[in-house]
Amino acid sequence: MKPIIWEKGCLKLLDQTKLPLEEKIIECRSYQAVADAIRDMIVRGAPAIGATAAFGIVIGAKEIGVIEDKKRWLEELKKIGFELKQTRPTAVNLAWAVERMLKKAEDNIQSGIPQLQDILENEALEIAREDVESNYAIGRFGDELVPEGANILTHCNAGALATVGYGTALGVIRAAHSNGKKVHVFVDETRPFLQGARLTAWELDKEGIPFTLITDNMAGYIMSKGMVDLIVVGADRIAANGDTANKIGTYSLAVLAKEHNIPMYIAAPLSTIDMSLTSGKEIPIEERETDEVLFIKGKRIAPEGTRVFNPAFDVTPNELITAIITDKGIVKSPYKENLRVLFERE
Repeated sequence: MKPIIWEKGCLKLLDQTKLPLEEKIIECRSYQAVADAIRDMIVRGAPAIGATAAFGIVIGAKEIGVIEDKKRWLEELKKIGFELKQTRPTAVNLAWAVERMLKKAEDNIQSGIPQLQDILENEALEIAREDVESNYAIGRFGDELVPEGANILTHCNAGALATVGYGTALGVIRAAHSNGKKVHVFVDETRPFLQGARLTAWELDKEGIPFTLITDNMAGYIMSKGMVDLIVVGADRIAANGDTANKIGTYSLAVLAKEHNIPMYIAAPLSTIDMSLTSGKEIPIEERETDEVLFIKGKRIAPEGTRVFNPAFDVTPNELITAIITDKGIVKSPYKENLRVLFERE
């Protein structure tokens, strides 16, 4: 399953707004088209939009063309990077990938422009390769936490569609399934954009992994009935103390999990951890268009004039998180110290 394909200077994206009813590929031939695809959630998921933005920088570098004044060329590239970073403010992988690409350009600014363009293309391909590799590592580490026959609850989509391939939270589930564990997944529908119902269910169906779709407000009930053994979700940004921003509704699941003594796991690569933020209070929370709440598939579900509050993410405090499953190992409390040690080893 490849949601992101780079082919002869063109970025091809599986349009996730059309799934599961239609599998449509969008071709991005300008950096502006890449920015629009991220903003409009044609591509979504923190690692996926990071890799997508990296290719946006590659396309932007070619659009700038050959300019003899390399300082001016770099300034133009930074403007493109700034525009890409504004598309989705919460997911740290986006800014991380853009900054990595810009640093690569700065470090090689003495090269000719055509050579610089090739260097940037290779760096974007490396970011994509690393993402897939890190997802497999997350899956291997996370599999250790999944008992045989586990009923796993997940929220939103943190699978191949949210990454360059394989997935973070779904990577853990895929690894357990591949190793012969008879797991079953409860999939939250994930209002208002329905990433669980539309995307996670689609992925699990493709993989042949047993699942049951539930509405978001059923999660507490099935926990109270002993139907959930563990919860595993992805992340869009993790602060240095372990506080985690993820799709809206994750915090509610964490509170319920604590009440019912159910492990709450976060699965994310190191690139999602923002060590510059001391706590989740510093994480910017994106607010999206009201129509995502007022309409489903173009049909209005609320009266005209209805006021809407639509934050895309919430923050789960570290004390509600059992462990963070990274591509470098499993991290447990105290997160501030243990995350720092993890980065120091890198």
